[in-house]
Amino acid sequence: MRAEGAEEADAAGAGEAEDGVGGGRSRRFPSITRGTARPEGGGRAAPGDAPAPARQWPMLAVLAATAAGLLATAMGHPRGGCLMIGIALIAGSVMRRLLPSVGMLAVRSRFTDMVTYGLLGVAITLLALVMEPRPLLHIPFLESAVRFTVR
Repeated sequence: MRAEGAEEADAAGAGEAEDGVGGGRSRRFPSITRGTARPEGGGRAAPGDAPAPARQWPMLAVLAATAAGLLATAMGHPRGGCLMIGIALIAGSVMRRLLPSVGMLAVRSRFTDMVTYGLLGVAITLLALVMEPRPLLHIPFLESAVRFTVR
């Protein structure tokens, strides 16, 4: 059961919407942003009653692998550490593509996150493979870039 005032407001709103004049909602973007939308896939990766680490397991997996890579690099194994970091970022890109909800791993739109994580992961992995001494991959452009930056 609706009140009579609500029916009158609906009729008035319908008249304004039909002729395009009046106080109807504008289709323009607002000049001031009042809030931000969560990125797609930005929901929890586990149910809400699960503990916090379980809800954010994709982000924690990428962070743990990156931390292990940084530790390996600090312990004197730069190639292995950089490979771990690059593979962690590539895995983050794959998770962002395949999983419907990745928690805090979702920062921007799905496409932008995939491209960002993927390109950074591939770049770090390639630089680790051409690292001196005894590079595992011979790409002349990357070898000269590495020599130029290490001088």
